[in-house]
Amino acid sequence: MTATEHRAVAADAANRTITLRVNGREVSRTVETRTTLADFLRDDLDLVSVHLGCEHGVCGCCTILLDGESVRSCLMLAVQARGHEIETVESLSADQNALHPIQEAFAEEQGLQCGFCTPAMVLRCKEIIEDGKARTDDEVRHEISGILCRCTGYQNIVNAVQNASRKLGGKEAGA
Repeated sequence: MTATEHRAVAADAANRTITLRVNGREVSRTVETRTTLADFLRDDLDLVSVHLGCEHGVCGCCTILLDGESVRSCLMLAVQARGHEIETVESLSADQNALHPIQEAFAEEQGLQCGFCTPAMVLRCKEIIEDGKARTDDEVRHEISGILCRCTGYQNIVNAVQNASRKLGGKEAGA
């Protein structure tokens, strides 16, 4: 085998075709095996709500839902998402002129300021309230503790989670 043939084989080995569901639609792409899920979502699918802060899994701003559970997309490879369901904040409302009740709650409670952590917080909120379990403010704080916010002081985010829970028919502790 020539050097050129070796390079071609190596390039082929470094790429994989993946098929997954992203925000309700099936997507197939060929990706480099070293591409993170965050980069795939942002660069290949133009889903810019996936924010990259630390790229070490510490800040949580790249949080997406994988099969309904939050994961840090900067720590996962795109090839690992093959066959899975991915949700980003873009999935919440089919009408770009209408907010999802969770997004409404964040706006009403001023649960955002610079907006960098907001998509991750909104998705984490969705995951938290889907089980319908009542949570105290302290429990909500614990549930969102994996996502860093440098602006809000968290109380308004906690209020937004409780408000969204009420809007979506969930329970709020003490209600």
